Amino acid sequence: MRPALIAPLIVAPLLLSACNLAPEYRRPALPVAPAFPGADAATSGFEISAIGWRDFFMDARLRSVIELALGENRDLRIAAARVEQARALYRIEGATLLPAIGGEAAGSIERATRGQAASRGGDRTGETWSVGIGAAWELDLFGRMRSLSDAALQSYFATQEARNAVQISLVAETANAWLTLAADQRRLAVAEATRDAFLRTLELSRARHASGVASNIDVRQAETSHEAARVEVARLHAAVRQDRNALELLAGASLRPELLPTPGDDAAATLTDLPVGIHSAVLLGRPDIRSAEHELKAANANIGAARAAFFPSISLTGFLGTISNGLSGLFGHGGGSWTFAPSASLPIFDGGRNRANLAYSEASRDLALARYEKSIQTAFREVADALARRATIGEQLDAQRALARSASDLYRLAEARYRTGSDSFLVTLDAQRTLFAAQQDVIAGELDRDMNLVDLYRRLGGGLKP
Repeated sequence: MRPALIAPLIVAPLLLSACNLAPEYRRPALPVAPAFPGADAATSGFEISAIGWRDFFMDARLRSVIELALGENRDLRIAAARVEQARALYRIEGATLLPAIGGEAAGSIERATRGQAASRGGDRTGETWSVGIGAAWELDLFGRMRSLSDAALQSYFATQEARNAVQISLVAETANAWLTLAADQRRLAVAEATRDAFLRTLELSRARHASGVASNIDVRQAETSHEAARVEVARLHAAVRQDRNALELLAGASLRPELLPTPGDDAAATLTDLPVGIHSAVLLGRPDIRSAEHELKAANANIGAARAAFFPSISLTGFLGTISNGLSGLFGHGGGSWTFAPSASLPIFDGGRNRANLAYSEASRDLALARYEKSIQTAFREVADALARRATIGEQLDAQRALARSASDLYRLAEARYRTGSDSFLVTLDAQRTLFAAQQDVIAGELDRDMNLVDLYRRLGGGLKP
């Protein structure tokens, strides 16, 4: 066949290779309300993702721990390795769009029978040697391979976004673990101070009992309260050690003491006021939702590959090299050879496999769509819950602090009156217990406030930008 006739046969399929049978992708409408409960949909929202975690977390020690976790945490390393796996799979699928070219060398020696040798001049030994370059290429006329490549690309993007979601979660979990450790250290300090206060009360009760002023019941009640405080101190010591173990697991390494919080910390660990995006469209920036959308795009591309399987496939193979009947003459003059072998296949009967594969691809697309919409609805609820908690947590914390101040005043008055014999020991004991519970509630409320801010920062997609 002359080259002038071969060229159109090659160029025409190349022009047809732009055909793509995948459905046109359109982003689904948001399956949630345009605004969060209690917010104005017309208000312009602030992108939380624009606030880097270094700007959001104000404590230098906490920032150092988060930075360590981003470099050493094994869950993040696993997610990064999965990204590399997805990238390699995409490169594998993308390579099918190009011709495969490789060097080829082959040789054979055969021993013929006497009758076969007589028919070819008496030579019973025959040799064939060849060397050259071979090429094979499947023409992607209907976009099957391109659709598979697009699906692999979207899966790679989805894996990358999943890795980003792991990073955001890691930043938030590390911050919450650090804040929990700080809160438990404060609880421990309060418990130790309460234990010492109960010890002083016990010594006072014993002295008053020795002088005949207090009863033995007062002494036993003081002993009971003191031992209960010792139990609480021991429990909180264990909790602090467990908090540190959990924090070091997230950090992926042992933490130096200077990176840990101290019971006397008063400075805020996070921004006291966090701008909030009002319109629910801000959720589309969350990595988990972006990952779900890429999975939806991949499923959409797989439909194109399934549709293309109903149409013919054409493959081109060729060889250019030299062939000789003897190894010594392989590169001699006149041994040049070439072959060009196009082939085509058309599915006629496959037992319904292609139709079933198309139905499976369409069902997978519907599944990916449902997952995408469910991820948006879940994110909407998470943000709405965090906002609802944020709306009342300030008032609750103010009330808890006021209660703690009143309980402290009550305890001082009750203890003074007990020393002068104006009130029974039961009043003092009850005041001590009320003060301890109020102080613990204040610490819990402040932890709840800080963790709510971290949670809201996380749910709105913050924590990815350095």
